[in-house]
Amino acid sequence: MSDHHASHHPCGEMHLLIQADLDGELEAGQSAAVARHVAGCAECAALQQRLGALSTGLRTGLPYHAAPAALREAVAARLAPAPRPRSWFGSPIRRLNEALSFGAGFAVAAAVALALVLPRGPDLTEAVVAGHIRALQPGHLMDVVSTDQHTVKPWFDGRLDFAPPVKDLAAAGFPLTGARLDYLSQRPVAALLYQRAKHEIDLFIWPGTGSGSGEGERSGYNFVHWTQGGMEFWAVSDLEQRQLEAFAELWRKAG
Repeated sequence: MSDHHASHHPCGEMHLLIQADLDGELEAGQSAAVARHVAGCAECAALQQRLGALSTGLRTGLPYHAAPAALREAVAARLAPAPRPRSWFGSPIRRLNEALSFGAGFAVAAAVALALVLPRGPDLTEAVVAGHIRALQPGHLMDVVSTDQHTVKPWFDGRLDFAPPVKDLAAAGFPLTGARLDYLSQRPVAALLYQRAKHEIDLFIWPGTGSGSGEGERSGYNFVHWTQGGMEFWAVSDLEQRQLEAFAELWRKAG
């Protein structure tokens, strides 16, 4: 591949190549093209660093559990290879992208990997933080973008078997920016997105009858957990711990 080709390759497709390179799927020439592009592109260099850290965390930071047989069979069926010549950026990434329709191939790979290694049992903190990290990868931070709680709340109707409470804390400096569906603790959950300066805050919500609460840090991210009104709440962010605790306190007391 020529330098001219690499230098004019769109970053959107280069993102696929970066993930493929981290997964060891590229030939030497393709890997060298990625290295040349990353050396001159700050955005792609930052993405490569984030994905590398995520890959390392998946291999070393989370316990692995065998996926149920039905899930393995379903994934295998969706990823069944179709006969086609090898593409420039590698057929495995293309098959993931086309079969699962998630957009960016590296986001698919990260989402599938995280889904298969999410902890079962007591260490829910790992699962919640992993969900926040997954959402920060390009492609699935928000399903609905809105600062209006009266738009976000009804958006969940028909998508969840419960109605998550939605509050706007813009007046206190924590504006609501949107929401998405996520999957934690072996069930679908609501994720509300708030912001503080340039820091993203995920607030995960699902039904729960426990009375536990707590705060702490895991994998470089802070979290605050509480229960209220028959719901479990987990706030996760790289925001400074005291500010995240202030957000949780404001949320608990808001009408």
